[in-house]
Amino acid sequence: MKRLLSLALAALIAATPVAAQDQPSVGAAVAEAQDAAAQLRAAVAKLADAVSADDQVTALTEVIRGYEQGLAALREGLRQASAREADLRARFESQRVQLASVLGAMTALQQSPETTMLLHPAGALANARSGMVLADVTPGLRSEAERLQDDLREIATVRELQAGAAQMLGTGLASVQEARRLLASAVTDRSSLPVRFADAPAELQKLRDAAQSLDEFAAGVAKVQMDVGPPIEDFEGARGSLPLPVVGTILRLYDQPDAAGVERPGWVIATPPAALVTTPWPATIRYRGPLLDYGNVMIVEPARGYLLVFAGMAQVFGEVGDVLQAGDPLGLMGGTEASAQEFGAQFVADAAMGGNAGQTESLYLELRKGQETLDPADWFMLNPVVGAQQD
Repeated sequence: MKRLLSLALAALIAATPVAAQDQPSVGAAVAEAQDAAAQLRAAVAKLADAVSADDQVTALTEVIRGYEQGLAALREGLRQASAREADLRARFESQRVQLASVLGAMTALQQSPETTMLLHPAGALANARSGMVLADVTPGLRSEAERLQDDLREIATVRELQAGAAQMLGTGLASVQEARRLLASAVTDRSSLPVRFADAPAELQKLRDAAQSLDEFAAGVAKVQMDVGPPIEDFEGARGSLPLPVVGTILRLYDQPDAAGVERPGWVIATPPAALVTTPWPATIRYRGPLLDYGNVMIVEPARGYLLVFAGMAQVFGEVGDVLQAGDPLGLMGGTEASAQEFGAQFVADAAMGGNAGQTESLYLELRKGQETLDPADWFMLNPVVGAQQD
């Protein structure tokens, strides 16, 4: 009886409530991921309608952007759910001895009739004391067992979510890849865009050939004025409300040095392979094409005196002089996605790692006014699917 009483007391200690958990319940993360999955399916379902739309460029852009935003939201939901699972498993490991005591005490209580356990050789007073101890211990054991059951149920829910997401993503990948291919073709065939000047001024070619840096080239482009004026839009009034041009993670902010100590007057944004880049504001294409070692560069003019510079795309769309509407495609990032059989599982694994895992491409974004660069943080909004990397 003394051994059983000691075991029960150890179990009572083990049943003491643990510290408040930092991680929220997995339910919210699962709900968010399920909503994102529905958004992904809805985007893919629109592909057939986009192919027959009068303006295929706009329709296909909406399909691709909807898919990418859903993918980013799903990534965040999976990340939160995986973090919660890791938190539970770490807690199990740290409380291994205590949990063993709880399970042992529960087994002893189940195997011994209460009337027998209440009998004590020391007499009635000892019996009463034994009953008081059991009265205190049993609710604690029951509470601990229920908590363990809830935790294990959460882990099972996360596993089901991950398996379902991997299967769904592999199915939808081919559709969005086809949408990207059709978009590149549709942009080439598009003939309805207004044009502010027909051909690239010869000065642009001279600037490109002579430029030693992106900054030098962009400064030169700002001086070339051979057009009839910018689109009639209040660009300065949009300060602080511009959407980012791509779904990804901001790796480095304005003038933030990289590992080599190099500072750039713009943002470096990590993106998934083949991510779509769009213009955040109505703008005229001032330059598009390769430049030095920056890959393809796109420079657009949202208002007189202002330039938006994008570098690092594998494909660029449109021609110099085209007037774009907000949300029109500028190009696609490079990189190679995993095969349909591997894409879903790889995406789930990357989401669980967090950070910028799986975001292998880098888009450089710079905002200029005249000969000066501006901090994009004053102009662009961060949102749940495009944000700064967490340390």
